[in-house]
Amino acid sequence: MRHSSTEISVERSPISRRNFLSLTAMAGAGAALAACGSSGPGGDSNSGGKAGTASYWFLTGQPGEGIRQTAAERFNKANPNNKLEFTAFENDAYKQKIKTAIGAGQAPTLIWGWGGGGLKSYVDAGQVEDLTGWFGENAAVKDRLFPSSFGPATVGGKIYAMPCETVQPIVLYYNKKVFEKAGAQPPQSFEEMMALVPTFKSKGIIPYSLAGKARWTNMMWLEFLLDRIGGPEVFQSVFDGQKDAWSNPAVLDMLTKIQQMVKDGAFGKGFSSVDAADNADQALLYTGKAAMMLHGGWTYGSMKNDGGDFVSGGNLGWMNFPPVTGGKGDPTNTVGNPGQYLAISSKATAEQKETAKKFFTSGVLDADETKAWINDGGSVPVAKGTEAILGASPDAAFLKYVYDTSVNAKVFAQSWDQALSPTAAEALLDNIAKLFQQQVSPQQWVTNMNQVIGK
Repeated sequence: MRHSSTEISVERSPISRRNFLSLTAMAGAGAALAACGSSGPGGDSNSGGKAGTASYWFLTGQPGEGIRQTAAERFNKANPNNKLEFTAFENDAYKQKIKTAIGAGQAPTLIWGWGGGGLKSYVDAGQVEDLTGWFGENAAVKDRLFPSSFGPATVGGKIYAMPCETVQPIVLYYNKKVFEKAGAQPPQSFEEMMALVPTFKSKGIIPYSLAGKARWTNMMWLEFLLDRIGGPEVFQSVFDGQKDAWSNPAVLDMLTKIQQMVKDGAFGKGFSSVDAADNADQALLYTGKAAMMLHGGWTYGSMKNDGGDFVSGGNLGWMNFPPVTGGKGDPTNTVGNPGQYLAISSKATAEQKETAKKFFTSGVLDADETKAWINDGGSVPVAKGTEAILGASPDAAFLKYVYDTSVNAKVFAQSWDQALSPTAAEALLDNIAKLFQQQVSPQQWVTNMNQVIGK
């Protein structure tokens, strides 16, 4: 998988990883048609029936596709003069289609995406509406969503997209049985995490399961460590395109710690051959061959499905990444996917833009859609005030953790490869892989990455 704002979407999408309770259904969706829905895939923003009809493209794959479609149909029923003409695309087809359509000035009225670097490229090209003023006039719409979800929707201090759907922070999971047998306690600091490495190695257990065959899995370690050491401002300076921003001393410290972990065997000897595509890293955790795993919230469901009684038996523990002693990062900070996003094409007509904004006001994450994401999607929507629904779920404890972590995070940073431009993200993942393989030194890594800042 990859993340320039394109590759990452493959794995971070509801189709393959985010909606953790419907994996069987999602697998079936992998063979879905490239495009289906109420219109053909061509639907440009200036076409489609009545003047107020807005085109809306989104992804296939259950349960997300069904939830999106039902929300659009519900909106259409309530608004006969402001309809949505929706089209669903398989993930890879969507990425290419939306890129081509936007480049040709024929984007749908509503542009579904992941925010961050991809959205910024649309902003730089003048292809999406500035929604800052609209959110100022419609404060109630903004106030009902997680504040942290607006980060990837914001470019240059202005809001260009409506946060929607669900939130997926990265979680430090641990196997309670393994900890109990080792007489160990969940770590409260990075130093305690490192102290546990020889404890578990001496018992033949991999301290941290890591699917090193996929580059993005390694990246999650860098994201948290840099936040805890230097605070979120360090990566923010990279995102802002500041010259030599990777030269911050916190980056070298982070990179050095990572390579020391590899040398110490924290990830096991064969981590580079462990594949996230078949959930091999998760299997190491739930079979007791590994003690801990840093991974996305979406893995809870697959471990529940595949791990026998590991989850249902209460053997899975979870926590936020602990602080680094003396570090600047707030321990409530988290990283991952703060939400998905809907931007409005600047090429749309005034009537289409009105329909889109009406959908933002009354359709996006209304009461029915919010319940659907929790009960059918097994995820936490980016809407506030869902505690009661989450509490009634069979997975209430984990969903409440995800909710509290997302709401209380001082900073919810977007995954780096989603936040950066496609060019910078590819270089990032390539250098991260080399770092874990000890093929580049920390200083070489910094030099390489400084060369792609702003590209």
